Amino acid sequence: MAHELSNDQARRIIVRAQLLDADRPGDVVEVAEQLGYLKIDPTAVIAPCEHTVLWSRIGWSYEPGQLQKAFELDRQLFELDGAFRPMSLLPLMLPAMRRWPQRESTRQWMDANARFRADVLARLRAEGPLRASEIPDTAQVARAPDGWSGSNQVPIMLDFLVRQGEVAVARREGRQRVWELAERVYPRDLPEYGDDEAALLLEERRLQAAGIAKQKSPWTPVGEAGEPVAIEGSRRKYRVDPRALAALDDDTGGRVAFLNPYDGMLFDRPRLKELFGFEYVLEQFKPKPQRKYGYFAHPILIDDRFVGLLDAELDREREALRVNAVHELEPLESEEHEMVRAEIADLAEWLGVGVAGER
Repeated sequence: MAHELSNDQARRIIVRAQLLDADRPGDVVEVAEQLGYLKIDPTAVIAPCEHTVLWSRIGWSYEPGQLQKAFELDRQLFELDGAFRPMSLLPLMLPAMRRWPQRESTRQWMDANARFRADVLARLRAEGPLRASEIPDTAQVARAPDGWSGSNQVPIMLDFLVRQGEVAVARREGRQRVWELAERVYPRDLPEYGDDEAALLLEERRLQAAGIAKQKSPWTPVGEAGEPVAIEGSRRKYRVDPRALAALDDDTGGRVAFLNPYDGMLFDRPRLKELFGFEYVLEQFKPKPQRKYGYFAHPILIDDRFVGLLDAELDREREALRVNAVHELEPLESEEHEMVRAEIADLAEWLGVGVAGER
């Protein structure tokens, strides 16, 4: 029999699962363990995604060097598919990585470039860690440029090898990845899981991060993980993390949070619209005359309500966080205005700049 939750209760579970409640986490690894991934994106209107995601959870005590240390020195995180992930997820992902690729055209390309693959691995074994630009392109068969990659086949081969668990990102130099053999980066004492057990545990971890998710969601596939839940006003089949459900009465309340447009909280747009009444459209790729809220507006969450969008950008020349507008989706009370202004001031202080143009 399904649990029954009000819409308010469902939102609170989701907010807490995403570490956006008043009880802030203590460090980078705690955030990564709960959320499952920290998306890496170079768009830095305010700050890169991986850093704003962590700041919005941890707050003023977060420093970018903490992420670098957890990833490069402590090896508590690893990089895969455009995200930093907790090392505890790697053994759950390895069974599927060893079966990759599934697409026939990719298998054919890898087979045709067997010598190229061996060349790349041999170069890393002898000289690694290396940037892609330091590895010769000896591909026998080239893939056509797709808009994301050029004619050099080395970055493509490295991306494929990291998906197979053969190589790993050892560190970053700026936005450049530095590659190494996986055996020299990943811990050697990782537990082993069979395909079915690993898949189930991954679904449970996704539900842990989501709190509540649709059973067959393409955005957060959780399968049979958790328990069925009926949510007030919804006919959709949701699953709930039983630990989050059990802790519902321990709620410590909410706070203000500015969310990077690529924040995982915003990923499942249908859930966002149905449970939060928030229909978010990223206007980054719209022509300027068609933008209503701004190029890279950050949604504003207060408690469990999306109340507006912050259109702001870091002006490095003037050393200021320039606030173009605070768009209210619903009229804010004076206390809420003060909370938003205080969060803007905290954001500027974290960036090491002042505030300009606040409205």
